[in-house]
Amino acid sequence: MQRLFYYISKFKGFPLNEAASKLKAIQALNVEQFIEWQDKQTWNIVRYHYDNNDFYRKKVGSRLPDKWEDLPVITKQDLQAPLHTLISRGISLKECYVSNTSGSSGHPFFFAKDKLAHAMTWAVIMDRYALYNLDFGSKQARFYGIPKEFKGYWKEKLKDVMMNRVRFSVFDLSDEMMARFLEVFKTTRFTYLYGYTNSLVLFARYLIKSGVVLKKICPSIKLCISTSELCTPEDHALLEAGFGVKHIREYGVSETCLTGFDAPDGKWRLTEETLYNEVVDSSFHPVNYGEEGTILSTSLFNKALPMIRYQVGDMGIFRDRDTSIYRSIDKLLGRTNDTALLPSGKRSPGLTFYYISRSILESSGVLKEFIIRQVALDHFVFDVVADRELTVEEINNVKEKIDLYMEPGLKLTVNRVEKIERPASGKLKHFYSELKTS
Repeated sequence: MQRLFYYISKFKGFPLNEAASKLKAIQALNVEQFIEWQDKQTWNIVRYHYDNNDFYRKKVGSRLPDKWEDLPVITKQDLQAPLHTLISRGISLKECYVSNTSGSSGHPFFFAKDKLAHAMTWAVIMDRYALYNLDFGSKQARFYGIPKEFKGYWKEKLKDVMMNRVRFSVFDLSDEMMARFLEVFKTTRFTYLYGYTNSLVLFARYLIKSGVVLKKICPSIKLCISTSELCTPEDHALLEAGFGVKHIREYGVSETCLTGFDAPDGKWRLTEETLYNEVVDSSFHPVNYGEEGTILSTSLFNKALPMIRYQVGDMGIFRDRDTSIYRSIDKLLGRTNDTALLPSGKRSPGLTFYYISRSILESSGVLKEFIIRQVALDHFVFDVVADRELTVEEINNVKEKIDLYMEPGLKLTVNRVEKIERPASGKLKHFYSELKTS
């Protein structure tokens, strides 16, 4: 299967061998050499787009700044324009990898990478998977969405065959369907699981409830990789308990590159070879390591589209490098648009509600999943999938914790539902603000 992937990619003109060589050369640099290389590469890509991309020159202005933090931030709204108006001169869209974002941030758009840039992304993915003795020949159990349209559906199915993976649809995660999933694991020699965090957690929770450890049913499995949705420490524990294998986190931004991946040393390693990542404050100036802020990412090789100081839509905390070229992600804190605005004027990450509530609701032993919707400044609705109605005592306990950690006087409605509808992408956020913004 890995050979098939190489042959098809090379036939399409993606220089995988060149990308792999470049990656190895970068990784061979010592820390001082690497920092010098990365600084030079960031300014090289800036100058390239300033000279060759009309959209970026207009965004920057008549003069290229001397300081990095004075460069403009590229937002998702900036990229919601016809793609041909954003591409650098001399580059044809026919010679690029073109795709679109899922729209989970509320700002879907199409993006393009030149073929070397896209090949570098694959080189990074293969490098990180090799840390765990995985390659594209490894059999993958994929918990993911899939397009409903005929063309998109069969395109993904073909890719599944080419990439040696079996797809488990996340649009139906009932106990009946997960029982069917389990039967597939009994007869298929999977090497690893991969998919959306929330979907994998639901499957793991089903297994635990059923008294099953997946590793005993499917002994060939050796790893679980979660992606797309935030993974809490509680999620991590559930995944390892239900599957009986090591769990690692992947943090990917489809329009740039694989951005973070758990390394064997336990650090959530930032991708440094193809990206320059920053954490900045509300004025887009860098914060100190250990402080939270908005994540910006710069694609160091993409000449097709100026993904420079690109606001990926997430908030996080980084840690500085020690003896390697890699800095690390200390925490991901959710999307920048997942913020609750409270009656007092206070703003709080929506995930705070989720963390406060989850430990209480899970202690009941009946919770399957839930999301939180803010429907008014002082009113939050919990859509809960559970085996029974929550008791008054359980609901009051949640209210007390919210009063303590957020602010008193907030209204809480618990709405028990049969299932939580997933968006077209299959991804599920924990918190949704339904407040109208002016």
